[in-house]
Amino acid sequence: MTAGAWGSRKVMVDRSEGFGERLLGVLLDRAHEMPPQLIAPLVAEEVSRIGGRDVSILLQDYEQLTLTPLPGRRLMIGEAEPIDDSPAGRAFLHAMIVEQPQADGVRMFLPLLDGSDEVGVLALTLDTVDDDDRRLLRRLAGLVADMLVTKNNYTDQFFQARRRRPMSVAAEIQWSLLPPLTMVTPQVAVAGILEPAYDIAGDSFDYALNDDILHVAIIDAMGHNLDAAVLATVAIGAYRHARRAAVGLADLYMFMDEAIDKQFGPDHFVTAQMVRLNVGTGHLQWVNAGHPAPLLIRDHRVIQALESPGTLPVGFGGDIPQISEQELRRGDRVLFFTDGLIEEHESGGEQFGEERMIDFVERALGRDVQEITRSLSRTLMQERGGITTDDATLFLVEWRGGSADHLANLEM
Repeated sequence: MTAGAWGSRKVMVDRSEGFGERLLGVLLDRAHEMPPQLIAPLVAEEVSRIGGRDVSILLQDYEQLTLTPLPGRRLMIGEAEPIDDSPAGRAFLHAMIVEQPQADGVRMFLPLLDGSDEVGVLALTLDTVDDDDRRLLRRLAGLVADMLVTKNNYTDQFFQARRRRPMSVAAEIQWSLLPPLTMVTPQVAVAGILEPAYDIAGDSFDYALNDDILHVAIIDAMGHNLDAAVLATVAIGAYRHARRAAVGLADLYMFMDEAIDKQFGPDHFVTAQMVRLNVGTGHLQWVNAGHPAPLLIRDHRVIQALESPGTLPVGFGGDIPQISEQELRRGDRVLFFTDGLIEEHESGGEQFGEERMIDFVERALGRDVQEITRSLSRTLMQERGGITTDDATLFLVEWRGGSADHLANLEM
């Protein structure tokens, strides 16, 4: 079909809000029973109804370096787009619509947001773009993201599209355990990253926002490969079980400790930090069981390491742990990390060290939590010469304060 034909078709299309509601409703109705492989053709069909063409669905790869095209009938399959240097990458990093003028129209890149977690980018071309298009396509992208997340549980196709190279069995297990890598709410934002993405074994993290309490755990299971992944799986399972039973931090630590000891015996352990943040008041509590002290960041500077009384790693049968506390100010960020980040060194060289990491942390600030975490991970990896002989985790929490109650009020 020629560009002129597309243009004449688009003029005849009703793009009012009523039409948009009907279009999205039809898409939602048809998606319920649709098998995963037909999601892409369905999206392409719906985009064509507003005169769109050359539809691509780009998913973030596991290393968070590129946006890789999802294969599918009626989708345009091109090369992977670099996140750091492409219009698709800008849409992804900043959760915003990016428009790129072309000879035959406007190429649009829309972030695929599942809540606040970014799944990838929807790309398409229109002859011209106006506010009706932007409103409708923004809503369409949100629905497509929800569909991808839902259908992801029924297929391997989306996992396969995100892989740029082979993944170890241990890493497969760890990725299946993880919550969304990013969560952003008016009161708090979090972002985490694991490396090496395709060979991670013992490191993991978990979080949940239950009413006004953000719960976080960062763990590093001893050992390597599959043994470490199995140990980490039990640790995360025990953490979730105790967290959902609404026990205190001290009891949570002791429950995890007992679970690891009973399952694996005294020769296995997990270092961990268990954290609770009241997102209404900024009151932070944590237990540190063998990790480096987290860093408190205020006004783009690391103002202190949050030192705390030592607690034995989980599984060693330690005493009741002492809970540490800190009052945060609005805008404060707390960076948690495992020792793989600072203990790495080139053969015969010195360790990377915490001071050098702090320097990079202060240089990386000023952007949202996802971009900071990803940028810091990439910078540290480059500074270490691309070497990662141990698992490494970064997890960043930003406390914003205030209330989210206004989001429950519908404005018509």
